[in-house]
This record gives sequence, C-alpha cells and structure tokens, in this order.
Amino acid sequence: MSKWPSTVTIHPSALVAPEAVLGENVTIGPWCSVGPDVTLGEGVRLHASVIIDGVTDIGAQVEIYPFVTVGLAPQDLKYRGEPTRCTIGAHTVIRENVTIHRGTAQGTALTRVGAHCLIMANAHVAHDCDIGDGVIIVNNVVMGGHVEIGDGARIMGAAALHQFVRIGRGALVGGVCGVEADVIPYGSVLGNRARLVGLHWIWLRRQGVSAEEIQQMRRAFRILYPRTGRNEAVLESRLASVKRDFPQSARVQEIIAFMEVQSRRGLVRAASPSQLSAETEGA
Repeated sequence: MSKWPSTVTIHPSALVAPEAVLGENVTIGPWCSVGPDVTLGEGVRLHASVIIDGVTDIGAQVEIYPFVTVGLAPQDLKYRGEPTRCTIGAHTVIRENVTIHRGTAQGTALTRVGAHCLIMANAHVAHDCDIGDGVIIVNNVVMGGHVEIGDGARIMGAAALHQFVRIGRGALVGGVCGVEADVIPYGSVLGNRARLVGLHWIWLRRQGVSAEEIQQMRRAFRILYPRTGRNEAVLESRLASVKRDFPQSARVQEIIAFMEVQSRRGLVRAASPSQLSAETEGA
C-alpha cells in the first residue's frame, strides 16, 4: 500500500522515488521525475516532463508546466555534490522550459523562489538566487548566481542579471536590459546597459500608495538623482539629506537603507538628463 495520501494522482509513466513526500491532492503528470529528497506540498501540479531533484521543497498549490527542471546541480565548477537546497513558495507558477538550480556550499546553500511568483517560459534562476514574493519574471530572463530580487519586482523579457546583483522591492527592469549593478527599491531601469530612469510609479499606484507619499518619493528621488550638476562624489551628502528630510516616508527610508548597504556590484547609474524625462511614469 502506498504511503502517499489517496488523493495523490501519479501518471503511470512518471518516476517518483518512494522516499519523496507528497501532500494531499498532488498531481504528477506523464513523464515526470521526482527525486527521493523532494517534498511536494498540498495541491502541487506537475503537468508533464517535469524533473524535480535534490533537496527540494515545493510549496502548496505550485503549478509547474512541461520541461521544467527544479533543484538540479548548479552550473558552478566549484560545486562538488554538497547537499544544498532549493525551495519554491506556495501558489507560484513556473512556465515551460524554466531551469532553477539548487544552491552551493560557497554561497547560501539555498536557492529560494518566494510565494505567488510567476516565472515565464525559458527563464533561468541560478544557484543561490533569492527571489521574494509576488515577483514576475518574464520570458527568457537569465540571471547569474547569488542574485537577490525583492518582493513585487518585475523583470521584463530577455533581461540579463549579473551575479550578485540586488534588485530592490517593487523595482522594474526593462526588457532586453543588461543589469550589472544594484537597482534601488521601486527603481525603474532601461537600456542595453541598465540605467535608472525613475521610480516604478505605475506599480506604486496599483499598490495603493497614497498620492502624498508618491510626491514625497518623487522629491526624494530628484534630490538623490538630480537632472543637472550630478556629482558622484557628493552622493553621501545627498543620502544624508534625504534620510533627514523624509523621516515619515517608510519607502524613502527603505531606498536609503538599500543604498547604504555595502554591495559587491555598486548601484546602477542614473540615465542621462534626456532619458530621465521618462521618470514621470517610470517607464
């Protein structure tokens, strides 16, 4: 008799290790493979030809489309088979041909995708990446190892994220955009090499941020990234000024805290003054 709940459905062609842990109402479609150290939460659905391996935990109601691999060994020459992990949060949807690799011992030993995310077709989530909740990653996005993406961020199609880059909460990365440095929370970046053109105003409005706070954020942004007379040498003084003058705006303070963290990649530079005109809508 199977140790799995009676509500589990497994196609006869699927290979599921007896040691795997399956929750109620799990559905495993044809030609799937589930390894011995995998846990599938309640209501998980693997459509077809999905491979889940390694020490991997898939949260409740996750839906995974064909030809996805989750938890396989990372593409890192230093990896020597250490028992690192991969987790996918509840209610996340992973579309066709996505690859998500487990972490490395040299990193955090964990690759994490949060809850309620949408990862579209052909995207790659590399080892030790940490993706927050509610993130949307559009088709053909690729990222190096150790990338951090904050809650609610939007990464548009065919963007490429350099290893160790941080993308702040609610940020927008434009399509076909190479991101080599950190993007501030709520920032909007565009271009072949990402340049900051403003804040992600559309997302902020959709989140119900008040008009008053949006105006505060607009003023703070223009102090941090003035359109004329920019001088990188005085960024520290601009940070101090905004930190002092906008104490009531939690989102402004979040941006400042993000910018003050020592980073391996530094911060994305602002666009030229003509490009900054796009700041009115955040592109």
